[in-house]
Amino acid sequence: MDVHQNSLVVDVTGVLLAGGKSRRMGEDKRYLSIEGQSLLERSAAALRAVFRTVFVIIAQDSPPLTMEVPVFRDMIADRGSLGGLYTGLKQSKTGHVFVVACDMPFLDPGTMRWFAGLKDGFDVVMARLENRLHPMHALYSQRCVPVLEEMVVRRDLKIQRLLGNPSLAVRIVEEKELKDLAPDARGFFNVNTPADLEAARLLARSDDSSTAGRG
Repeated sequence: MDVHQNSLVVDVTGVLLAGGKSRRMGEDKRYLSIEGQSLLERSAAALRAVFRTVFVIIAQDSPPLTMEVPVFRDMIADRGSLGGLYTGLKQSKTGHVFVVACDMPFLDPGTMRWFAGLKDGFDVVMARLENRLHPMHALYSQRCVPVLEEMVVRRDLKIQRLLGNPSLAVRIVEEKELKDLAPDARGFFNVNTPADLEAARLLARSDDSSTAGRG
């Protein structure tokens, strides 16, 4: 892991996808609170701790957001996370972007910084945990743009399929590597349902209690 924890990454842009659909939650989860902070605020703050440039992508039909970072609407409507990734790359002025979703309340700055450090020579850096790929905690290069455009035309919206494109250099981060960085891998936890939200709140309260006890 990079020992320079306080230096901001300048050659990778942090991109937060905050589309606002929240179908499984039943309400706009961007504003659901954990320990007095919304999911949207928590995710944005985590990115800002690592990357000098951060912005947010929302759906074309999403209510407007007021943030301390730039907010852009999807350039292509109704293409889900893949459309958000495409917009993030198109709006970015850096060669790579690091993309997360706004429903990830425990993003780990050290892990994100480590992912950014793997950018040289790779177009996609994505984790695999319990045999599941995680496209919403991943690094992407500008070389992904034409591939994404082809996928949009085909309405093939599964980001993981980028990995099979022969024009892209891919680095899969395996579970053992992740455990060396953060043993519980909670940075990949995301909130999709009310049960997930309650679990996240319990975990956050437990963290606060542990911190207070050490004080």
